[in-house]
Amino acid sequence: PHQLDAEHELPAAENAEGDAVTIDSPSGRVSSESSEVQKLRVERDTLIDRLARLQAEFENARKRTAREQQDFREYALADAVKALLPILDSFERALQTGSAERSEFRSGVELIYKQLQDALLKLGLRAIPARGELFDPHLHEAIEMVDTTEAADHQILEELQRGYKLKDRLLRPSMVRVARNPKH
Repeated sequence: PHQLDAEHELPAAENAEGDAVTIDSPSGRVSSESSEVQKLRVERDTLIDRLARLQAEFENARKRTAREQQDFREYALADAVKALLPILDSFERALQTGSAERSEFRSGVELIYKQLQDALLKLGLRAIPARGELFDPHLHEAIEMVDTTEAADHQILEELQRGYKLKDRLLRPSMVRVARNPKH
């Protein structure tokens, strides 16, 4: 038996299934390309599956990053607004005291206070209702319990310091005096 060189290889033929078959040697040993095709199909399917998983991981990472950035922006905003709350308190105290006369200075202070309130409102700052409401430990901080029969039990009698929420996040609870009514 003599060996064929590359120039004398026999042409490829097809078997009954349509798979290409080559004759490797004149001795008639036939190697089916179907096993090679099957290996390539398995490898292709594995790579496609891997690609799909990587795409899903990338999409999840992108969403997680966007969510983390949003959380950071909200945290930064909450920090900045929280720093402005004492200024808002000072404006409120300044406007509560003072004479009944309407001087230009007082009008200017009221205008600045109103502008500050509007800017904070646009950012999502909301005052927590207190006076006349029922005490809610998630929103209010009881500074004092007052025995009285003129108000319902656990009703807020007075707001000592206004509380605020930024969107749905509590920035500062309201400091309040709460009624304790032994009849209820």
